[in-house]
Amino acid sequence: MVNTLFIDAEALVIDKPAGLPVDRPKDGTKALADMVDELRFGFARPPGIVHRLDRDTSGCLLLARNHGAHRRFSAAFANGEVKKTYLAVLEGVPEASDGVIELALSKVSTAAQGWRIIPAKKGKPAVTHWTVLDVKDGRALVQFEPQTGRTHQLRVHAASGLGLPIVGDPTYGRAGPMMLLHASRILLPRHNKPAIDVEAPFPERFGAFAHG
Repeated sequence: MVNTLFIDAEALVIDKPAGLPVDRPKDGTKALADMVDELRFGFARPPGIVHRLDRDTSGCLLLARNHGAHRRFSAAFANGEVKKTYLAVLEGVPEASDGVIELALSKVSTAAQGWRIIPAKKGKPAVTHWTVLDVKDGRALVQFEPQTGRTHQLRVHAASGLGLPIVGDPTYGRAGPMMLLHASRILLPRHNKPAIDVEAPFPERFGAFAHG
């Protein structure tokens, strides 16, 4: 069972563990999609998953408890009304203490390597605000606030925009025991209720920034 961070009549926010896929992968690993029945909390229907986190990314994930809420929440994401904050550990320390990465992204695919996201001038616009929070043993703990929500945006912006991949990123950096990326906060305004504003606990796997 995953840890529940927030629940009301229309919304549910969980702390998704790293390593748990949201959708069912081809390798048959158990996914969050297989567990939604356990998250009904008295409702007749299971909640619907509103957005996605990468398999190895932990933290705040929003689910909707009815169809109307799902439509409203999905529209809020599409309209850029949802504010998301992430924590990541980088393979090095940026020269500046904060900044903005504006790097358009595009998806490419090959038979040999499968698909990945690359910087591309004619790609979809992608903007990320970042701030260094702490430094240990040559690694930086960084707060990312994406202004857009492109696939693998933070991972590519770290690797190509800052030149410092996220620790443990098997696609855009060096594979390791685990990728150190965490969705630490989600803020979603609601017209008829108080905003959903939830923070996930600092992950244990980030301890001492995973030992440099």
